[in-house]
Amino acid sequence: MYNYYEKMYNIIELIKIKIYFKININEFKLNYWEKSMTNILPNLAHELPDIISLDLLDKQQDFSHKARILLLYGSNRTPSFSRLLVQEAALLLNSLGAETRIFDPFYLPLPDTAADSHNKVVELQQLMQWSEGQVWCSPEHHGSISAVFKSQLDWVTLETNLSCPTQGKTLAVLQVNGGGQSFNVVNQLRTIGRYMRMFTIPNHLSVPQAFLEFEETGRMRASSYYDRLVDVMEELLKFTLTLRDKRQYFLDRYSEHHK
Repeated sequence: MYNYYEKMYNIIELIKIKIYFKININEFKLNYWEKSMTNILPNLAHELPDIISLDLLDKQQDFSHKARILLLYGSNRTPSFSRLLVQEAALLLNSLGAETRIFDPFYLPLPDTAADSHNKVVELQQLMQWSEGQVWCSPEHHGSISAVFKSQLDWVTLETNLSCPTQGKTLAVLQVNGGGQSFNVVNQLRTIGRYMRMFTIPNHLSVPQAFLEFEETGRMRASSYYDRLVDVMEELLKFTLTLRDKRQYFLDRYSEHHK
């Protein structure tokens, strides 16, 4: 009987030693990691990186105002199918609960041919600041976006009071074609949107033979392309409402603090 209790005592002592050793090893590893971070990342200003905050990511949505969506199109002709598609998109967004503005580029001067104080330039800049999300639609000209559309983007000052007016805002991209379907324009618009620091939604729309997709009244016909337009506008609005109140948190950058 004595041998049994002695064995049990010895086993318990061994377990205590193992637990003590394991705890101290873990504490040693943690302390070693904390002390060695400076050596591992010598170029990092350790007080500056943003610690991910679940509270900020889970911030309560502010629905005190409607989502503000700016729509741009890329043709001054009559009829302009990019304008008609944007008008249809605006009607959908309004019905979904957004507030929309469409910029008319007809009197917008070419970049660098007028002062920044030109009334159309000022209007465009103000709309850029006002918007929380945007819709871009351009016809395809020679495999690329139109000059009318590019001129609008070239007037956007990327740094206004140290803040890019498009940074952190959502973007949906559309294109119209006179011939067969192409995705050259939507892909180029995605690239530009990324450069302008925007969140471009995954969905997009390309409408081939656009002249067949609209009534004489200017309204879009019922079709799979119309259904896809609804999908894109729904997705844009969901992303806009999700991201707009977290915009400043997402835009906080280590590199801008470490100067």
